[in-house]
Amino acid sequence: MQNFLTLDNQLCFAIYETNSQFTKLYSNVLQSFGITYPQYLVLLALWEKDEITLKELGERLNLGTGTLTPMIKRMEANGWIKRERMISDERKVAICLQEKAINQKDDIHQAIANEVIACQIDLNEYQLLMDQLKILQNKLTIRSSN
Repeated sequence: MQNFLTLDNQLCFAIYETNSQFTKLYSNVLQSFGITYPQYLVLLALWEKDEITLKELGERLNLGTGTLTPMIKRMEANGWIKRERMISDERKVAICLQEKAINQKDDIHQAIANEVIACQIDLNEYQLLMDQLKILQNKLTIRSSN
């Protein structure tokens, strides 16, 4: 049991280290586009569903408005997104993609895909890892809600 308590045998540390490596990999690729990794996550969410409220975006990314608002302002200043009053309810503001984000979507996706391939992660392995991480995430979510 004592061996289990070493740092190298901790799943949480392995996930932490892997996350750090992924963030570094993505950040290096995204730098050429002038966006950060968290900004890329915003774009991913908006590419899935454009024109959503700040609250919806925060829920989708699991980020609070204190983190999200300054990021949205920077992205708006850099021409990636814009904020507009919703037609259905003018009290709400929608976050919308700008042409820059729409036009560079394929280039960004291709650059990320090239880096993942360069790490020698094939499609089957990628899907297996995703499946395993989703199972783990669900278990942790269930545990934290009890």
